[in-house]
Amino acid sequence: MKFARSRSSQNSRGQSLVETAIMLPLLVMIVLNVVNFGYFFLVLVNLTGAARTATLYAIEGSSTPAGAQLPGSGPGTTTQSVTYLAFQDMTGALANPTGASVQVCSPININGGSGVNNPGTASQRANCETCTNLSCGTAGGGSPTPDADPGAPGFILNQVRITYTFRTLIPGTIFNIPLRAAALCQSGSCTFTRQAEMRSMN
Repeated sequence: MKFARSRSSQNSRGQSLVETAIMLPLLVMIVLNVVNFGYFFLVLVNLTGAARTATLYAIEGSSTPAGAQLPGSGPGTTTQSVTYLAFQDMTGALANPTGASVQVCSPININGGSGVNNPGTASQRANCETCTNLSCGTAGGGSPTPDADPGAPGFILNQVRITYTFRTLIPGTIFNIPLRAAALCQSGSCTFTRQAEMRSMN
């Protein structure tokens, strides 16, 4: 006894192929958007951690009796500077960590000066230097500067601010829909600024 195939089963195979062909570009677009969005958060988390670690290092230094001197701001090539530590923290997760700009506000600056503005007063605050991989600006430069600590002059507010611009992993407007909605990303590149502040005894 022979059974004839029904027409509905033959037609359904062709229908499934058409549905797959229609949905596949949408699925690929969603997956690539998720990849770019994931990289966005990887950079964000890495910069946040680097700023926090660098600020802690700026106020504690090596925390040993032999290392009584607090570390200088930079540049990024000086192995005991705050900027160098920030770059090392970002290495591995970022494509070009040395392309970041690191602003260090602490009582110690490598280019001379006391590193403190209005010392010994209630409006005492740390001066800032903006450093890159190779050089730092003059002591007292850099903007924005941290506010005076409420406990000044007994305490001083230290701050590290990292600014980093990166290009998305997968270029193209269609693959960056969530990122284009954020004001941080324009034309395939995103600029992050992360900062951490900690107070220390003066």
